[in-house]
Amino acid sequence: MTWGRTYLRTAAAAALVFSTLAVGLPGPAAAQELMAARLEALLGQERQALRVVPSNRLAALTAPPTAQATRPAGDFSYDERFVAAQPVATGGSQWRCLTEALYFEARGEDLAGLFAVGEVILNRVDDPRFPGSVCSVVNQGTGRQFACQFTYTCDGRPETVNDQRSWRRVGKVARLMIDGAPRALTEGATHYHTRAVNPNWARRFPRTTSLGVHHFYRWPLRTASN
Repeated sequence: MTWGRTYLRTAAAAALVFSTLAVGLPGPAAAQELMAARLEALLGQERQALRVVPSNRLAALTAPPTAQATRPAGDFSYDERFVAAQPVATGGSQWRCLTEALYFEARGEDLAGLFAVGEVILNRVDDPRFPGSVCSVVNQGTGRQFACQFTYTCDGRPETVNDQRSWRRVGKVARLMIDGAPRALTEGATHYHTRAVNPNWARRFPRTTSLGVHHFYRWPLRTASN
């Protein structure tokens, strides 16, 4: 439900009331009484419907226009103001796994860098060469020396969240991505590494872009001869 649709429905119903009143009613006083009763019933129905909307969603919908952030135009549609205006994110295990990966792998990045790392994880989920869930992708190879796909899962250090502000920020990014944010930054990348290292596989994989401290790559195309 949106406020626009709510008021359109209310306005349409009010118009119907007025058109009904215009035909065969005994006088203006009776017309006003009937109109008031009908409108009160309609507004009561709207209030009933709004009771089922979560409070955080209702707060976002009713924020004044000056406080509402808008998405800038272009393929990458999010900025810090827009993300900050989102309600505190929550979710199940897949949301938490993506949030943890973004926190431990990229929390110091700007928004584009965060979304790019998230794209790689979700691109892997969609790729049959990788596991089919966020948690399985993030934890692939964990516990086997030199086999983990995401360093923080096998660096021997506990995954302790000390920066709550960054956690809330990356949680919102994870929520947007799981809810279907466009993946417009990495051209389908399934791999990345920091600029500080130069892994052997990077020589064979086409680089799609570089954002922040990371280079991004996708699987090389297979040909009939290889």
